[in-house]
Amino acid sequence: MKTNWILFLAVMLCNAGILTAQYNDEVAGKNRIYVTEMEEVALKDAAGDVIYDAAGEKMMEVREVNKLAQSDVHGNADGNEFDLATDGAFEGNTIAVLNLCSVYLGSPKTSLAEKGFSMFEWKGAAPEPPVLREELKKSCQLWVISNGHAMLTAEHVDVIEEYFNSGKGLYIWGDNDPLYVDANAITMRLFNTTMGGNTYADQVVGISGESEGRTGIVDGHLISTGVVNMYEGITIATVKATQELSPLIYNSQNDLVAAVYEKDGKRCIIDGGFTRLYHKWDSAGTNRYVKNAAAWLVNYERFGDEVVFNQPELHKDTARMPDLQVEILELDRNINNNQNYMIKEEE
Repeated sequence: MKTNWILFLAVMLCNAGILTAQYNDEVAGKNRIYVTEMEEVALKDAAGDVIYDAAGEKMMEVREVNKLAQSDVHGNADGNEFDLATDGAFEGNTIAVLNLCSVYLGSPKTSLAEKGFSMFEWKGAAPEPPVLREELKKSCQLWVISNGHAMLTAEHVDVIEEYFNSGKGLYIWGDNDPLYVDANAITMRLFNTTMGGNTYADQVVGISGESEGRTGIVDGHLISTGVVNMYEGITIATVKATQELSPLIYNSQNDLVAAVYEKDGKRCIIDGGFTRLYHKWDSAGTNRYVKNAAAWLVNYERFGDEVVFNQPELHKDTARMPDLQVEILELDRNINNNQNYMIKEEE
């Protein structure tokens, strides 16, 4: 029996969906979701004319057809199976929230629970930096919702920087002037950028690039999964673009309202519209967007099984690998930790 050590093949198998993880693989990264259905259709000849049998009846056949998934009233695919993450995928993970503006988070908490997340928040004030550092060890990501005056010290920002540099996800929320003071203290330290302004928005935007200008959510990002139309927030701030950041959402006036950082195994979202968390929550796309953002910030691609408590069992697709007997132990963990795994080929 020959033994082959082929790391790249396992990565290819995972990407092909042979080995599943926490994402809804068939829809991840697709704004518009298509589903395959069986449909009876009339046979046609080369000229496109319907073919009839000897009795004068249409000749029919059953074919697979791709159709847009059924949508909700806002035009987004309807159902949790079209979210980025599977339900319960992150059971046991906690999102820590520095809710400095004391906004209501009841709706996000309920939605995030569908994916297994719990939420712990400090409301209206931050704990002392040593306490924050210790408590953050229990979390998978940190959200900071800024206020209109400084509530974080340089030592708090030190702790947040350490946390971000460890690979844990960071969501920095601001809003209209002046509700970005502490957000800017963090973004300036980490990314040399800020947010600002007081833009009246209150519109639903589509996919960026599909209408005049840049307005909308970008096409193809994991956070955009299943989101065709999205509420932008009511009065919002805009983010100063840099080469280090990638755009995520442009508002109805073509300004950048949300951007992401995803380099060196680290992930952050900077967002100038925290009103989305409580204002018109049931409007277009917010529910799914927030769940997708949290799933992405878990940074599963870096941490592997450490953040997945309800992972489905790996399985083999023998039809696509007819000559291989795959024996893989903790494949996802090994790939994400850059360890070897073994594929045995029978003689």
